[in-house]
Amino acid sequence: MPNPWKRRFVLFIKRFWQPTSACMTCMPGSLANLLSAPHWALALRTGLFTGVLVLILTFTPAMKLFGNRYGNALLVGLLTMAGDTFSHPGHYGIPHLEAVVTGVVSGLLALAGSYLFEDRARRLRGLWARLWGRA
Repeated sequence: MPNPWKRRFVLFIKRFWQPTSACMTCMPGSLANLLSAPHWALALRTGLFTGVLVLILTFTPAMKLFGNRYGNALLVGLLTMAGDTFSHPGHYGIPHLEAVVTGVVSGLLALAGSYLFEDRARRLRGLWARLWGRA
């Protein structure tokens, strides 16, 4: 992407949904919590905090790490840990364990997304074509 502001916006959006999804997944409770407003508020706060941290990092030399698949996943995982730690207290018995688990899940989501959605989602389109018998 030639426009740096467009790249920053895309990075913010991507780094907003990944921590939010990871936080929704890692917060303890039943599936009924997926519909609760407080659960969503915590997850969105974590995603927003992480997205703002990513936006700040785009003005530093760390921006280059977002171009590398593994550096991106590592950075997203670490920033999600920070975002989860500052967004809300942990729900697990061990301090900061929930933040670590959320960060790992977020980093894995970022890594999986880099494989699935690269090259205009070539892998997903190929899988869809094979499933429906179109070569």
